[in-house]
Amino acid sequence: MPLSASSKKSLCVLPEDVVHERKSNHAALTPLEDMSAGRGQAGGGPPQNCQKVFIQRDYSEGTMVKFQTRFPTELESRLDRQLFEYTINQLNNYFAEAERASCSTYCESCLYCLTGYLISICTETHYEKCLRKVAKFVSEQNDRVYKPRGLLLTDPTTRGLRLIEISVLDRPAS
Repeated sequence: MPLSASSKKSLCVLPEDVVHERKSNHAALTPLEDMSAGRGQAGGGPPQNCQKVFIQRDYSEGTMVKFQTRFPTELESRLDRQLFEYTINQLNNYFAEAERASCSTYCESCLYCLTGYLISICTETHYEKCLRKVAKFVSEQNDRVYKPRGLLLTDPTTRGLRLIEISVLDRPAS
């Protein structure tokens, strides 16, 4: 199938549809336009065939979930260093909160054991609540910071907490 002019402009393709067409002029949507139309991460994962920037885990303080705050050179022209560091530091804080042991998490664990984990049917663990905060924060950051700059931040829980993936929506994969 031949590529249209707008398809050639951006080779980044969303997984759920190869080509989206506007009803008015039949021009294919670019991935960035498609993301702003409400599709994207929640609708089937991050776009495919885009340049990806990976932020690796930081194991310098053990195996707790923490990501490196080193600013990737691929994002220098797109994103302010302070915005990037704020995002990573905030994610690191959410994961530190999730893994922090306290009296309430100890009691929560005992209650789970005493009920044979049946209580999990009607309650969330502290860790699950923190993961929900992470997902909400990633979504807010995408809406406020990343999508307007042609980027997409992927929730690290979808990558098994191994890395953070940032997709550059208007650059093809190299």
